Amino acid sequence: MNIHRHWRDLPTDARGAAVAMGNFDGLHLGHQAVIDLARGPAPLGVVTFEPHPREVFAPHLPPFRLMNAESRANRLAKLGVQHLYELPFDKELAALTPEAFVREVLAESLGVSRIVVGQDFCFGRDRAGTALALAAMGRDLGFDVTIAELVGLEGDQISSTAIRRALSEGDPQHAAAMLGHWHRIEGEVLHGEKRGRELGYPTANMALKGLHLPRFGVYAVLVDVLTGPQAGRYQGAASLGVRPMFDGEVPNLETFLFDFSGDLYGQHLSVALVEYLRPELRFDGLPALIAQMDADCVRARECLSGL
Repeated sequence: MNIHRHWRDLPTDARGAAVAMGNFDGLHLGHQAVIDLARGPAPLGVVTFEPHPREVFAPHLPPFRLMNAESRANRLAKLGVQHLYELPFDKELAALTPEAFVREVLAESLGVSRIVVGQDFCFGRDRAGTALALAAMGRDLGFDVTIAELVGLEGDQISSTAIRRALSEGDPQHAAAMLGHWHRIEGEVLHGEKRGRELGYPTANMALKGLHLPRFGVYAVLVDVLTGPQAGRYQGAASLGVRPMFDGEVPNLETFLFDFSGDLYGQHLSVALVEYLRPELRFDGLPALIAQMDADCVRARECLSGL
């Protein structure tokens, strides 16, 4: 997949794609339906924005993203997207009127042949552009526009907001039903305080900065090691939270990989939250903590058997 992080002076082979456009946070089943409608004889593309516009306009709000840019790109590649147009959402882009955005960015720079958006898609300065307005502009500028219907699950609309709620409630399986895939946290393995190694459970530590925080606690997880000599899929147990036993303050993700030995520092992992096992707890001492970790791993292996 080709990733274009600008919209001016694109190479010839990056123009003329049929694109799905939106923020695509989480790439849930509704997003996938929009992308599927863009498939056809033209190269398949996705137009999105980085950073997410909400991060620009409301930086004071708590982190909300379901996936970072790396995770989104990895998922889009798996969906067969050939061109990802990751438009830099800055003051210049935000100031464009809907008409200027469509003409200058989509028609003149990207040269799109077709665009698919969801019914609720808005764009341009002050979010003044609508899907219906985009369709009218497309007719004038020579490209087709398809407006996708919203997708529901058991009578409820699928949305990034509903997925965040499920994760906050410790229900990754319901989130996965709406996503069409396990909710994943991706990123680089960082050096930590190495307490897990001292306890007999060495963990891969990952930051959660900028991401929506699922319910704190212990999870059964599937882990894809994306880089390095030990790349592959593993099962494991992960602690997500602030480590109350050690008076932590900054949330992170600590993952213990079953049947694994080696150094993962600097490698990139994709950790799928499969089942919530228990909340974070404070124990009376390290022996009690280790006994609970033993039990957590036994239960995690049971949850992951057959996957």
